[in-house]
Amino acid sequence: MFNLAMKKENTGSVDMNEGHKFDPVVLREYDIRGIVNENIDENDAYAIGRALGTTISRAGGSRVAVGRDGRDSSPDLAEAVMRGLVDCGLIVMNIGVGPSPMLYFTVHDRMLDGGVVITGSHNPSQYNGFKMMDQKGSVFGEKVQELGRIAAAGDYVSGEGEVRALDVCDTYVSRLIRDLNIAAGRPLKIAWDCGNGAAGAVIHGFVAQLPGENVLLFDEVDGRFPNHHPDPTVDANLKDLQQAVLEQNCDLGIAFDGDADRIGVVDNKGEIIRCDTLIALYAADVLKDNPGAPIIGDIKCSQAMFDEITRLGGKAEMWKTGHSLIKSRMKELSAPLAGELSGHIFFADRYYGFDDALYCAVRLLNIVANTEGGKSLNELLADFPELYNTPEIRFEVDESQKFEIVEKVLASLRIQAADDENISVSDTDGVRVVTQKGWWLLRASNTQNALTARVEASRKTYLEEMKEMLSAELEKLGVVIPF
Repeated sequence: MFNLAMKKENTGSVDMNEGHKFDPVVLREYDIRGIVNENIDENDAYAIGRALGTTISRAGGSRVAVGRDGRDSSPDLAEAVMRGLVDCGLIVMNIGVGPSPMLYFTVHDRMLDGGVVITGSHNPSQYNGFKMMDQKGSVFGEKVQELGRIAAAGDYVSGEGEVRALDVCDTYVSRLIRDLNIAAGRPLKIAWDCGNGAAGAVIHGFVAQLPGENVLLFDEVDGRFPNHHPDPTVDANLKDLQQAVLEQNCDLGIAFDGDADRIGVVDNKGEIIRCDTLIALYAADVLKDNPGAPIIGDIKCSQAMFDEITRLGGKAEMWKTGHSLIKSRMKELSAPLAGELSGHIFFADRYYGFDDALYCAVRLLNIVANTEGGKSLNELLADFPELYNTPEIRFEVDESQKFEIVEKVLASLRIQAADDENISVSDTDGVRVVTQKGWWLLRASNTQNALTARVEASRKTYLEEMKEMLSAELEKLGVVIPF
């Protein structure tokens, strides 16, 4: 135990009583994130601790948790955040390196008043950021902006708190394993790709409790990500996992992003399973115990997924992209399951309703191990409707222009839809254009200086036509999409 407030004079921090202004681009929809020593540094981290600590203290809270991923910049940023929280008079539980979901679990399990995990998630190694919780759940949207205003005004509470080290790895893994149910099924051989991310901090204790065989790839936590980028939505990042599954005759392969809140899956034939297909598979399982329940998918998900949820008797709901937005919507609808194409999948039927890729892995193993007739994962998905689609396509644009580009495309398509009854347009999140041949989506990323897109159609020729339609709209604005 030690009082981190005593270290303040050694960091070179500015006088926070005069206020602290963040670069506006780091105050994002779901979290605070930027490039280290360009628009995020230890002074920013300290201000985040003071601002979040102030809101938690004013709401009557006194205990919070702090965790971090394995990036080289994370230890110093974590120390600065903790110092800010301590200077608000809070007791800080330092849980060290681990997945973001381990931090969320700690807040729930210990009934704490909030938490912060320092992580750059799936972004390149020079990025880092802060995912936050308070008594009501995720800190996002207007709450992030409010932290900026508190910091700018220097409107902080003050006190003398302390930091306590807390080892929660074993407790967290035990909670994951509690819902494992494959004793009566067949043992599986699984390949695990940690991508040198934070999952590596708990993966050995996790797989040690699984029946069957396990093949570990890149399980050493290394924030430089020397083997491949930890983003399972990019097919190139799954090549090592695909190779391992095929060469070692595995039943399936599972990959994690940098902070292990997103899952990627490869079946026994080495084929990548898109996460909307995975959500449909989970829905079939969840709806057995929750008939008629609402199941949420983000706007990037396949229409086939929504149709399958309806066929299974669920109430399919399309919602905005963003882990914080999805979690909030789940609470509103009391939905037992939700997910995004990006791999954030949320279980609230037996779990806590936050995105935890390791827990998603447990639920998938249960399904595959206990399938009737010992079907493989590939066979389980054989009857899923065959559609032609792209993965999520992410391409960089100027940060200051990304929302404007989407608004201009939306305006253009609304004009076209007014003259053509075969075109419909949704602005739930960005612009989703539906025709009789398929659909396409364009939206601004809330975590990067990028646009994201996806295209789907019932025929291969239609897919090309839909891609051309989207490309033409972007070309009007001088933007080229890398199809």
